[in-house]
Amino acid sequence: MKSLGARLALLLLTAIVLVVITSSFVASLVMRGPKPESTMEPMARQLSILAKLAEADRAAAISAGVVIAAVPAGGHSDEPLSGFLMESLLRTGDPRPAIVSRPSSRATIASLRLPDGNWMVMPIPELGPPPGGWKNLAGWLGLIITGSVLISIFAASKIMKPLRLLERASAEIGPDGTLPHVPETGPGEIRVTARALNELSARVKAATESRMRLVAAAGHDLRTPMTRMRLRAEFIKDDEDRQKWLADLEELDTIADSAIGLVREEISRDSLQCVRLDTIVANIVTELTSMGMAIKAGELQTVTICAGRLAITRALRNLLINAATHGESAIVAVTHTGDKAMVTIVDTGPGIPEGRLSQVFEPFFRIDIARQRSFPGAGLGMAIAKEIVSRFEGEITVRNRQPRGLEQVVTFNSRGDKLAAG
Repeated sequence: MKSLGARLALLLLTAIVLVVITSSFVASLVMRGPKPESTMEPMARQLSILAKLAEADRAAAISAGVVIAAVPAGGHSDEPLSGFLMESLLRTGDPRPAIVSRPSSRATIASLRLPDGNWMVMPIPELGPPPGGWKNLAGWLGLIITGSVLISIFAASKIMKPLRLLERASAEIGPDGTLPHVPETGPGEIRVTARALNELSARVKAATESRMRLVAAAGHDLRTPMTRMRLRAEFIKDDEDRQKWLADLEELDTIADSAIGLVREEISRDSLQCVRLDTIVANIVTELTSMGMAIKAGELQTVTICAGRLAITRALRNLLINAATHGESAIVAVTHTGDKAMVTIVDTGPGIPEGRLSQVFEPFFRIDIARQRSFPGAGLGMAIAKEIVSRFEGEITVRNRQPRGLEQVVTFNSRGDKLAAG
């Protein structure tokens, strides 16, 4: 039982039931009737007086309500009570046979034998617990337990309500790490927790915005000195040196553009629309193939997702360019299983060392310094793709293939073939 609400309900139920059972047991000890042996002797004295009256003046005894019969009263004979009654008659000085019988569940009758062989039959009060006592107790406990269950569930739901608000708020953490505003209501501890979460969210949001402003400003401010350096590089007489300067400046320009692009993706809030994932992938393959990249389209199943068309195109283009550039050649496929749409990109390159796979989506990630010179780019393409896919509730997984190559799998929630066909 992992749910805190279920644990609270069980704790309340156990406490209530234990209290009720304990109190019922104590009440039964305090309020139960007297023992038969302690009350039988006074009753035996009264029965003895009536029996002697019946022996001396039967008419007067009958007029007083005494019943004289040839046989004892019928019904089930209560042997223990019969023994208690005869012992009590013996102690009162009137030893005689006596039988206590129960003709029904609610009647107890004593039969005392007279000297002439007849029997005096008289009802006596019920000395034991009321009939059906165990059934009544079971019904009482059942009613208590049912009520306790309902009360415990209700109380646990009330206690858990503020915690569920916090749980829902935590589940709605945005891509930038911020939380929606949590209502600061409920018990003191919940209000303090909600206030702390709101303050934490505000600080994270401020830090994120500050970081984005810093990166954007740095990328923007680099353009002016790079423009001046490019103009100066044009006056370098040596062609080889001039080309090296221009190549380095082009790489710096690419890094600045990528940094600004990453910031834009983090703060972007594209409107959702139904887009054909297979069409987007086919268009990207056509575009990159025309640029001379070794990319082929595999199986492209018809599938629709809810996302921003331009953002998803940008993300998948970055992944395909990465596969074609670093993986020598790539094949991309679009499939769907149930409610999941998948874009699978496999390449034939050397892959990534297993120990560094977890870093592949970090900004400016490079496998090694030597490859930085071999391949252009700022190392932000994968980070931008990850940011876009996560914004649309997708997921990217990267793993090495055997014997070589890398596999990238992008998963989205599918809208199905019917929407795609429409």
